[in-house]
Amino acid sequence: MTTTAFSERRELAHRTSDGIEVTLFWSKPSDRITIAIVDTRSDEDLEFEVDGSAALDAFNHPYAYAATQRVRSVTQPTIAITRLTNATSTTPNPTALRSKP
Repeated sequence: MTTTAFSERRELAHRTSDGIEVTLFWSKPSDRITIAIVDTRSDEDLEFEVDGSAALDAFNHPYAYAATQRVRSVTQPTIAITRLTNATSTTPNPTALRSKP
């Protein structure tokens, strides 16, 4: 099994309040500090990088920092795919596509 940079990060602090979870992470390979926010009521997840000198302040006030940082959504969007099929044939009928005079 190979490890990725995502799995090599360490949780430095975590707090939960009113359905909002905030976690402060440090990634050893990149030496980056990130803040992850999970809103369990709306199922929205955000993550952004912060300077190490502002890490604790960003952890305590994540939305103030999220407004000024490059934020990415952690949750991948769900895509609904609808398959259209013809009840009589699975291959297109080329004569049906021609216009009639």
